[in-house]
Amino acid sequence: MATVIEQTELDPQKLERFVFRAVDEVGAALNAALVVMGDKLGLYRALAGAGGLTPAELAERTGTAERYVREWLGAQAAGGYVEYEPETGRYTLPPEQTVALTDESSPAYLPGFFQIAVGSVLDSPRITDAARTGDGFGWHEHVHDVHEGCERFFRPGYNANLIDAWLPALDGIVEKLERGGRVADVGCGHGASTILMARAFPRSTFVGSDYHSGSIETARERAQTARLGDRVRFETAAAATHPGDGYDLVTMFDCLHDMGDPVGAARKVRELLADDGTWMIVEPAAGDSVEDNLNPVGRAYYGFSTLLCTPASLSQDVGLALGAQAGEARIREVVEAAGFTRFRRVAETPFNLVFEARP
Repeated sequence: MATVIEQTELDPQKLERFVFRAVDEVGAALNAALVVMGDKLGLYRALAGAGGLTPAELAERTGTAERYVREWLGAQAAGGYVEYEPETGRYTLPPEQTVALTDESSPAYLPGFFQIAVGSVLDSPRITDAARTGDGFGWHEHVHDVHEGCERFFRPGYNANLIDAWLPALDGIVEKLERGGRVADVGCGHGASTILMARAFPRSTFVGSDYHSGSIETARERAQTARLGDRVRFETAAAATHPGDGYDLVTMFDCLHDMGDPVGAARKVRELLADDGTWMIVEPAAGDSVEDNLNPVGRAYYGFSTLLCTPASLSQDVGLALGAQAGEARIREVVEAAGFTRFRRVAETPFNLVFEARP
């Protein structure tokens, strides 16, 4: 059936602005792959603090082909990621970009954000097929860049906020963990959040779980490397089957909205908690309405929600598909439907909202 386009008077200047905006968008999409390329090849790290390098010098330092590096540097300079000196033919990585692109300890560290975006795009043909039928696409079905990029994106924010801000915002939790508490980290992925808490509270014990066995294998390896002994255990289990009970704290980091049955998962949390236990829910930053989320962070999260979060939920039983931009009101509905009587927002960052729920 042919598409019918109404004949309306066009504003040529608006059309031109949109076309050039689209050109910028295509450049940005391509640059996501180039940032991942630069990260994996060590190009940014070699530029950091080098005081300006030619393409040949950068290629030599990184063991890469000069012809590729020359084009990569041109794209980075055109996008403002590096600075170019026409007189010398050298490229410099400014200090701000050095932090954002090479310092994994900084909350501004960005390569993981680009990596998960590239992985999402790689899987987009399969998501397109699912959108035609309404089928889901499980987290475990995605390429490795999605799994690794997700952890690399969120970990700097957890490092910057979890111990110093988020946990202290919960009523009495830090004192419990300092004395020796029991923690369940549900949907733990590669275990970054679990290991971070375990290091901070050596008297407490932790059980992380995730339904994705590949992520649990990685988490176990990292716990062993961190020499956390028997205080940390990782189990392959869905949220509804996390082992044990009597936990002082149950945590969910950026995963509740991905679950097919978040209300069922919330009911399971009630079973896991001790009578005076606390559930900490960390979710993507979002307002309660579409218009609240029409901003750069909301745009990125709506994109991830289309390609990752919504398909993941639809691949599971119930398939509620809250989406990454669910917002506080929807999360409250889930929590209260499970029988929790106390719910409040305790912290926030540009990328996350943090909630406390108690029976």
